[in-house]
This record gives sequence, C-alpha cells and structure tokens, in this order.
Amino acid sequence: MSVTIASASPRDAGPAAGDDLDAAWHATQRRLRLRRRIMPLAGGAGLLFIWWALIAVFHVRPFIAPSPEVVAVTVYQKFGILMANLLPTAIEAVCGFLLGNLTAIVIATAFVHRKTLEEAFFPIAVLINSIPVVAKAPILILLLGNGLAPKIAIAAIVCFFPTLVNMVRGLEAVSPQAMELMHVLSASKREIFVKLRLPTSVPYLFSALKIAASTSVVGAIVGEWIGSQEGIGALIIQATYNFDSALLYATVLCGSCFSVLFFLTIRLIERVAVSWQPDTGH
Repeated sequence: MSVTIASASPRDAGPAAGDDLDAAWHATQRRLRLRRRIMPLAGGAGLLFIWWALIAVFHVRPFIAPSPEVVAVTVYQKFGILMANLLPTAIEAVCGFLLGNLTAIVIATAFVHRKTLEEAFFPIAVLINSIPVVAKAPILILLLGNGLAPKIAIAAIVCFFPTLVNMVRGLEAVSPQAMELMHVLSASKREIFVKLRLPTSVPYLFSALKIAASTSVVGAIVGEWIGSQEGIGALIIQATYNFDSALLYATVLCGSCFSVLFFLTIRLIERVAVSWQPDTGH
C-alpha cells in the first residue's frame, strides 16, 4: 500500500517566508535606531546622576562645583547673556571651519597633482600643526589685531591639518583598476579628478569635517581667551575670575551644546551627500 504525503512546494512557501524575513529585518532596524537614540540619553542621565550624587555625598561647596539643578537655573536666568556671547563664537567657529577646510581641500588637490609640492610643503604643515594653539594665538592677535580675524584664523588653523591629511589620503585611495580603466579611456586629469578621485575622497573628507566641527569651536574659544571682550571664551574667563562657578559651568555647557549641534549638522549633510554608504550609526 502506498502512502502519498502532501507537502507544500517551496514556491508556495517562498513569498510568505520572504515577507516574514522582510518584516523581521525592518523590526531589527527599528530597534537599532531606537537604541541609538536612547543610549546617549541614558548615558547623559547617568552622568548627571553621578554628578549630583558626588555633590550631595561629599558636600562640595557651590563655588567649587555647583549641582546640576543650580547650573540649569543659571542657564535659564542668564540665557540672554549666554546667547549674546555664543553668537560671536559661533560666527568665528563657522567662518574658521569654512576657511580652514576649503584651504585644506585646495592644497590637498595641489599635493595630489604635484608630488614635488607635497614633498616640499607637507613637512611644513606638520611643523605648524605641532605648535600648540595657545602659542599660535598671541602671534595671530599681534598680526591681525583684536577683532574677529585672529579668532577665525585660529579656528581655521585648528581645522586645517586633519582635513588636509584625510583629503590627501582620500584623493589617493583610488582603485588601481579604476585608474587603469580611466587611462584606457583616455580620460584627462580633470575627468579623473572629477569622476574618480573626488567621489572616492568624499567619505574621507566628511570624517575630517566631523572632527573639524568640534575643533573649530575649541579654536574660537581659545582665541577669545587671549584677547576678547565677548564670546564664550571671554565669558569663561570672566566667570573664573569672579568665582562664579555656576555661570562657568553654564557657559561651558552652552559652548558644548553648540559644538554638538554643529557636529550633527555635518553628520546630516554627510548622510545626504554620501547616500551610497551604509548607515553605521557613528
């Protein structure tokens, strides 16, 4: 006696299985996105709790280190003063960011096309970068005066070297096979640069730009320390001399928030400009 066993064909089960896998993949991606949003908030809340606990347990005096709630109240009460001083710092940081990175991109392009220039001037760029920012600032203030110009120049110099290094590396990170194909097609140097080198360098460039978004703010603040009557750096100096720790912490927090927003802006532009790269969450 023969027994016939009925079984579903793989073709019949295929679409349903595919839909299940697709739904599971989307659910996993949603969980990952949610995790990337929640974890920084949880980390920040944890640090705030540790800060509050240390102040409460060790009875730290307010003029040494204020509690988080005191800093929050200070931010609320002196919000106008903080924003008025943040504006010049933001202008200096953004202008320095643009100037330093554009200069680095132009010089990196020249280095890639003229190796003699790279051999002659890259060591000089390394030498200039090795000089501490606090040593460059007084020189630039003596040369450029006490206005916005030296602060922008300091922010630009801080941004310049990381972008130069990453841009040179990106422009040179072209596949030999792709370069050989362009030569076979009799492509000009301009066509090779626009269609091959430049697209290859974009991920390297944005890695440097995200670093420069934070360092440009640091450069602007350091410039204000040396000589300025306004700005986040000047307000930090004033709060320190007046032993106003609450205002000092509020000012540092204000500058840090702007730096984070600047970084997130560059990251958002990167997601749009480098759309062919997978989102790693970093």
